[in-house]
Amino acid sequence: MNGKINRLNEMIRESGNIVFFGGAGVSTESGIPDFRSADGIYMMNYKYPPEEVVSRSFFNAHTKEFYEFYKKYFYYPDAKPNISHYKLAELEKAGKLKAVITQNIDGFHTEAGSKTVYELHGSIHRNYCMRCGKSYGLDYIINSESIPVCECGGIVKPDVVLFEESLDSDTITGAVNAISDADMLIVAGTSLKVYPAAGFIRYFRGKNSVLINRDPTDMDDTFDLVFNEKLGDVMSRVEI
Repeated sequence: MNGKINRLNEMIRESGNIVFFGGAGVSTESGIPDFRSADGIYMMNYKYPPEEVVSRSFFNAHTKEFYEFYKKYFYYPDAKPNISHYKLAELEKAGKLKAVITQNIDGFHTEAGSKTVYELHGSIHRNYCMRCGKSYGLDYIINSESIPVCECGGIVKPDVVLFEESLDSDTITGAVNAISDADMLIVAGTSLKVYPAAGFIRYFRGKNSVLINRDPTDMDDTFDLVFNEKLGDVMSRVEI
């Protein structure tokens, strides 16, 4: 792998506008399960199909059951940002990385110090009343006995994108513009099968593209450099 690492660092040195696009695999090394692997969230033995639970129609029809699942499988109080999150923040501070685009909702990129982060699927740290719009933190959701309710009586919903919901238009615009302007794109921890987010990479017109994913993807041959390795093993050897 040494030769590939040397090439990756050479690409980084010659680039001045790097964008990172990450999926669930970025946070698995922090102890948060992904969705589609053998031990992922969608494979959990639950009384409802997990993919159904995280849909807007299920939220509307079975709100109590949604929150039971959400608190159990989307909240990991002992999980922390890992080496990849911190290395990306260092790259941004050095003026190399211009934006992080993430499909994750854990908020780890911001916690690690990244400033320009486009959270395509929202964040568990942001919650709002569906009636009056009042904002609430994560603790309010977790500490609610059943369905979290606002002081006005409205249901407090996590600001996360469920199935059947649209991505935020401003976040999409920011992410697409960042990729379009980038001279280097690093894609990591994603099978590139979740749309529309995975389709964003088609806007890249820069010089160097890198894919880092533990398992091969159907799009490996479209990247200039591919690592089928653990993300942390690669990012820990990035030179700032």
